Amino acid sequence: MNQQKQNGNLIAIITMFFLFAMISFVTNLAAPFGTIWKNQYAGANTLGMMGNMMNFLAYLFMGIPAGNMLVKIGYKKTALIAMAVGFLGLFTQYLSSLVGADVDVFNMGAYAIKLNFIIYLLGAFICGFCVCMLNTVVNPMLNLLGGGGNKGNQLIQAGGALNSLSGTLTPLFVGVLIGTVTPETAMSDVTPLLFIAMGVFVLSFIAISFVAIPEPHLHKGNVKEEKFSHSPWSFRHTVLGVFGIFVYVGIEIGIPGTLNFYLADSSAKGAGILFNGAAIGGAIAAIYWLLMLVGRLTSTVISGKVSTRTQLITVSGVAILFILCAIFLPKSVGINVPKVVYDPIAKTSEILTEAGVSETEIAAIIADPSEANLQKHEASLTAANLKVSDIEGSLETPKVPMSALFLVLCGLCTSIMWGGIFNLAVEGLGKYTAQASGIFMMMVVGGGIFPLLQQVISDSVGYMASYWLIIAMLAYLLFYGLIGCRNINKDIPVD
Repeated sequence: MNQQKQNGNLIAIITMFFLFAMISFVTNLAAPFGTIWKNQYAGANTLGMMGNMMNFLAYLFMGIPAGNMLVKIGYKKTALIAMAVGFLGLFTQYLSSLVGADVDVFNMGAYAIKLNFIIYLLGAFICGFCVCMLNTVVNPMLNLLGGGGNKGNQLIQAGGALNSLSGTLTPLFVGVLIGTVTPETAMSDVTPLLFIAMGVFVLSFIAISFVAIPEPHLHKGNVKEEKFSHSPWSFRHTVLGVFGIFVYVGIEIGIPGTLNFYLADSSAKGAGILFNGAAIGGAIAAIYWLLMLVGRLTSTVISGKVSTRTQLITVSGVAILFILCAIFLPKSVGINVPKVVYDPIAKTSEILTEAGVSETEIAAIIADPSEANLQKHEASLTAANLKVSDIEGSLETPKVPMSALFLVLCGLCTSIMWGGIFNLAVEGLGKYTAQASGIFMMMVVGGGIFPLLQQVISDSVGYMASYWLIIAMLAYLLFYGLIGCRNINKDIPVD
């Protein structure tokens, strides 16, 4: 009987891990997709981040209902409904590539907002309902299957590792599909990824239909709903933890999201990478998520011995140092992009081939890329709508500012914050844990509000200056780890 229970728990844990990956997959489509819309609206960072905002805004509306769904219909049915909603959201985003590009809906300042952008935002909002429901399922379930405490945190961090792996691959794939972002780049350029995503949701729905998942909070039959004398709001460490989740998700999304915009921006305001900025930005952002994977795997190993509180305090302090280095390092200090990310010769050949330049002329240009030789081919280049400076730029190996690398390193720090805050905030809640989970999901809206606020700041004073907001948010998490996470309400009965 015990063996049967262990096997059932193992299957449930694997299922929760898979759902964790799906959360990241859907969420991390928003920022790279945002580079497309940003350039269609003349480089408006705020509009580019609106898809991400809509994705997270859904949490505000769905957090409490998702928690109630766990109680009324259980983990499995909630997950299945989430899959169906996710498919609908992705399909709606796909529709934005088909209709509405020529239809003005209203004006926002200097920008005429098109119907296709509205459709895209609607799709992002629907996807937000999906990931909110999935988040509501996986976090308390993994904490429960791990038995709470450090072991519960260990399982959450392990699931988070798969979440990070999915987050690593998503911006990388989108960046490769987009390449160099121009005002002509459209959602139709990333439809293959949307089709893949919809297919994954269909397969996930089928697979989860056959998996048995424990339902500890499911009310069956005519069982009268228990009336509690208190609520999660009665616990100071939970209230402060709720705000900690609100702040943390803004940090996690804001760091790579703004970095992606910064690297994809070829102007003097951005990183100044002239070619394949979106692909390079996607690759760098992917490293951030990869480091989150490394951090979560490390936390999984050490969580049995190193307390959650110690981990949260350490990573909050280190992240503040990394952000300070990124802010104060001048943009001129950088490193060359590896050839695996950008090969100047291959890219130049591709540009010239697509422009209809003959192989002989391409070979001559590659063999002698001097300005004098390029001038000889000026007529051919002009006929292909290219300038000599375009070819000179494509032949140069782009430099990524060193500040970007410090921002990427923050992935090691943010990796364990979600599990750590959640674990500390629900410690000692007992029967109030399920109720608290819905509240936490509402606060994930911070992942939409704070990155959008960061883009408003970056539009006004620059990308790097906007990271002062991130420092302020990290300072709060440091306070929570040092003082705020202590349960001072142990007199409240939780059995």
